[in-house]
Amino acid sequence: MLIGKKEFDLKNNCYIMGILNFTPDSFSDGGKFNNIDSALMHVEQMINDGMNIVDIGGESTRPNYTKISDDEEISRIVPVIEAVKQRFDIPVSLDTYKYKVAEAGIKAGADLINDIWGLKYDDGQMAELIAESGLPCCLMHNRKNQDYNCFIDDIVSDMQQTINIALKAGIEKNKIILDVGVGFAKSYENNLEAIDRIDEFRERLGYPVLLGTSRKSVIGITLDLPSDQRTEGTIATTVAGVMKGVSMVRVHDVKENARAVKMTQAIMKGY
Repeated sequence: MLIGKKEFDLKNNCYIMGILNFTPDSFSDGGKFNNIDSALMHVEQMINDGMNIVDIGGESTRPNYTKISDDEEISRIVPVIEAVKQRFDIPVSLDTYKYKVAEAGIKAGADLINDIWGLKYDDGQMAELIAESGLPCCLMHNRKNQDYNCFIDDIVSDMQQTINIALKAGIEKNKIILDVGVGFAKSYENNLEAIDRIDEFRERLGYPVLLGTSRKSVIGITLDLPSDQRTEGTIATTVAGVMKGVSMVRVHDVKENARAVKMTQAIMKGY
């Protein structure tokens, strides 16, 4: 898959998506990189640590987050996307579910749209925009409730609906990555099952899969640790994901997870 100017072999490798939250209220690093200079320094560090693509978000999606207007989100993300694109030769993912924000981000130079609502937030505008842009996208599983009958069957069914929206709008099949949605509309047990059965999720749907568990509550609950002490737990989920065939992991701690991915792949490939 071509993302920006970089070719990603999503069938045979696992890549690192580094997180840049340009927000004052992210659950794990809110405000830490909330100005252009600190954001650029952090991007440079993540690149040096092994990041393959940076995911920029202007609105926190932590539990009970405060929704902001399209205009405010645009004012946050456009300058940082432009600055990253001017300074670094790395693909930029835009983390948004709002098509007007995505439109502004694409104009600013975003190379991929990462939609946590899997094209279901609006009436099809996001799907149409992505199709018209020709950009690849990452589409996450999400829903408004946790009323599952058979968890894995239900999330596969939900994601098939997302895939149908994408294909109907004209998004090419080879430009779609799926995300199982750890931490979204799922209980603690659901999240563990989503990680454990992510290979089944991938095989049944037939698309490359991203795993995003970094510092999330499923790790905090398991280890009884605050968000800034969940690196080892995140690495454990990364290793599990790589062994189950995920193509990308979205993480805060790039260096540690990049090393874990490299070691795991070496074991699996035998070199």
